[in-house]
Amino acid sequence: MRRRTLLGGALAAPLLAACSGGGGGSEGGGRTTLSYGMWDPAQAPGMEKIIAAFEKEHPRISVRIELTPWASYWTTLKTSMRGGTAPDVFWMNAVNFQLYASSGVLEPLSGHIKADATPVDRHPEALVRLYAYRGTQYGLPKDFDTVGLWYNKALFDKAGIAYPDASWTWDDVRDAAAELTNPRERVHGFAAEMDRQGKIYPAVCGAGGYILRDGRSGFGDERSIEGLRFLTDMVDRGWSPPQSAMTESVGRVRYWSEKVAMNYDLSAMAGQMYAVPALKDHGGIAVLPKGRRRATIIHGLANVISAKSRKKEAAWEFVHFMAGRRAAGIQAEAGVTISSYEGTQDAWLKSMPEFDLKNFIDMQEYAVPYPSSENTAVWENLQYPLLGAAFSGKGGVESAARTLGEQMDRALKEESGS
Repeated sequence: MRRRTLLGGALAAPLLAACSGGGGGSEGGGRTTLSYGMWDPAQAPGMEKIIAAFEKEHPRISVRIELTPWASYWTTLKTSMRGGTAPDVFWMNAVNFQLYASSGVLEPLSGHIKADATPVDRHPEALVRLYAYRGTQYGLPKDFDTVGLWYNKALFDKAGIAYPDASWTWDDVRDAAAELTNPRERVHGFAAEMDRQGKIYPAVCGAGGYILRDGRSGFGDERSIEGLRFLTDMVDRGWSPPQSAMTESVGRVRYWSEKVAMNYDLSAMAGQMYAVPALKDHGGIAVLPKGRRRATIIHGLANVISAKSRKKEAAWEFVHFMAGRRAAGIQAEAGVTISSYEGTQDAWLKSMPEFDLKNFIDMQEYAVPYPSSENTAVWENLQYPLLGAAFSGKGGVESAARTLGEQMDRALKEESGS
């Protein structure tokens, strides 16, 4: 099967003969030490507090964080699996989940969940489904993020434009972007950005289109093209920097430097936005504007267990604890990301009172799960070379999208082995 050859000998086959050596200690006697793989240093303080609470309840288990930068996280993870030193528990995202689950390197959790009545129903159903593969649950959500409309109140005030709200449509965004663009001050009204965090996806879904459905690409669908055109039109008109300029300074950085008045961005960026004095003072958040319908993308990280961990019993105790209310409350208080456990988000809202963060939570109602397959990265990486010209003010988004759809379908067909 092609889905296994993507990992090839680098992960799947060697792991079958390897044992996870992460952390030392054993399940026999004495204290068991678990290794916990993650990539975000901003979340480390909150995770340390959760670990302290867990260790207090489980004095025979200790947890050691293994922090690996995002840029090398997945490469390091594959290497550690090859060498039998993978973390016992580690972070997983939707992009990579099905690839790892289909390769047999993740511990199935469904039996544990049933036996211990883990409260999976307190987490968004869309996120829980993201981490199930062929009817088996392999990951439990810890947080979630949605995409919202960030805007600069000072630039809106200067232009005399009312702030975005839930009544805004795509037409309102276009009109505001035109008025907010100031070539003399090198300010653009909007950042119509194509990036690897799914910020083009809400526009596609908002037009009623789709990225992935029933194993087929939707990029060639006319509604999907309509959503892409909403973004590229603003580049063509000069209301947004072209994609070529974004390689030097991405939309998020331009928003931070007050050179872009509006930007689609993640709730997970709230902490970084809050750390910028100007944005803390006059940064605003609104729900995404409505196209044919209202839609955003929901994603979140999950905790998974290595299938070859020698400490699965202790690892499950930790993952079970992480999926509960107490851990979720500690994470929310840290203010870095939204806890996915229902009813614990108030602490996150209160951590940055200047921002209207509740909009990110309210968008769960019409959120669409982040599109993923067994080899997500293969077809997702096709977007940038094929759509890049259209996002650089050169037009042709229609033909580029259709070509992307055709090539994505071929990749998905290879993935399924058909």
